[in-house]
Amino acid sequence: MTYPQLMHYPVVKRRTMRTVVNRALDGSAVRLADPAGASIAWQLQYSGLSDAELATLEQFFATAEGTLNGFTFLDPAANLLASSGALDQNAWVKGPGLTLAALTPGWRVANPSGAAQSIVQTLGAAPAGYLYCVSALVRGTAVTMLSGGQRSDRTLSGAWQQISFATTPDTAAFGLEIPAGAAVDIRGIQVEAQGAASVYRDATAGGVYEGARFADDALEITTTGVNRHSCTVNVIYVNHL
Repeated sequence: MTYPQLMHYPVVKRRTMRTVVNRALDGSAVRLADPAGASIAWQLQYSGLSDAELATLEQFFATAEGTLNGFTFLDPAANLLASSGALDQNAWVKGPGLTLAALTPGWRVANPSGAAQSIVQTLGAAPAGYLYCVSALVRGTAVTMLSGGQRSDRTLSGAWQQISFATTPDTAAFGLEIPAGAAVDIRGIQVEAQGAASVYRDATAGGVYEGARFADDALEITTTGVNRHSCTVNVIYVNHL
């Protein structure tokens, strides 16, 4: 199950790292990072929730049974893509006709073949049917933005420009398609679970977290008016849970 798509802002995100210390009898110590002990916590501060939105949140909380069961959480403060700045990594599925060359910054993606070719990443744990926005800085003559089975053709100016495409795809697969015989420079490619692009955030592992949990066993809800409610929700993700 996946955390419901609500307006999550403002959000506070905290990352905690753990170091393992081994002290010897002579007083010396060896310190090593412990990636398995890292944790991420989000504080989601909702205000102005409608009756329907509150019911959705309460139902999801009940289904998760508070802190008991894990769920998939789409980080509202992160790029959902993995290896967003490294298009040559295995997270990306590239058409057989594409060639990649590193730029400073970004990548030149060339398609010398006679048919359009795509470079796409599928977010396996991310649900279809949510609102997503894919965006990128591109330079060239033309490119097609891909979001699931939906497409948006763009004519480019030849200078660096930001393009974005917000839609509700049938699958959480996102990328760009390069026309036959064309080359496009690409940097800052990003996917977010919202209706518009924000400032680019480089991502290595991506912002889709499987096994996140509620940090509290109760929701404290304040009704501020007719069809208006406020609530603070704490979500935590720990590698070893």
